[in-house]
Amino acid sequence: MARKRMFDLEIVDTDFFLEMPQSTQNLYFHLGMRADDDGFVSNPKKIVRTIGANDDDLKILISKQLVIPFESGIVVIRHWKLNNYIRKDRYIETIYKAEKKKLVEDENGTYNLVSEVGIPNVNQMSTNCQPNGIPSIVENSIDKNSIEENSSSRENNNLYDLEIEKLQKIMIETIGTTNLNNIKECIDYLDKLPFELIEYALKKTARVRYPCWQYTIPILESYIKKGFKTIEEVQADDLQHKTQNSNSKQETEEEKIARKIKELEETSHEQY
Repeated sequence: MARKRMFDLEIVDTDFFLEMPQSTQNLYFHLGMRADDDGFVSNPKKIVRTIGANDDDLKILISKQLVIPFESGIVVIRHWKLNNYIRKDRYIETIYKAEKKKLVEDENGTYNLVSEVGIPNVNQMSTNCQPNGIPSIVENSIDKNSIEENSSSRENNNLYDLEIEKLQKIMIETIGTTNLNNIKECIDYLDKLPFELIEYALKKTARVRYPCWQYTIPILESYIKKGFKTIEEVQADDLQHKTQNSNSKQETEEEKIARKIKELEETSHEQY
């Protein structure tokens, strides 16, 4: 591994980059310094702990498409070849060839991730960039053709594309997943439920101790079963359950009190 690395001001001197927390910026530089000659980092979590950063910093880099994660835990610096030029006589190819096979490069040498079945991953980027050279999250989406079969019934394709993009971002922010299968499953629910209800369920999941997609699925299925179409209906149902649980708890307490009174009365009769 080389001892010297470079960073392009087209990346690190933009508002897009500088608006991130300092701990997130610092993590990006440390990942870049420890990457191999193809931009792969095998131990991002160790680096997070070593420099005193936290998991949220890594999630921010993923959500902003500055690094691309793999299921193996390895990450790659997405703009690696914009930052670094390595002479061929000094270049050592990465040992993470399985992950490298999942990448394609655009005309600028920027990495895009494509799934093994040919469906662009959540991390795949549009080649259209902002003037500063950093891709916009809003421009990134799973290829609509990959879900065309499920979306044919929707008339407003532009709105549907926007909802897909929002769901990708929300899933990263709420439950921290970039798993392609989970994201596709979530997108499939757009044909069964309004976007607002899916978003509501994801945010509800984020409030539990260990948020995950498996926790969200039963919530969405209950919305479908009950025929909910609006957030107001869901909130009314939540309130009803909360009231029922409260009443149930109160009745249990009353039963306990009544039982104790009865026991005291029986004890008093036995004494006499």
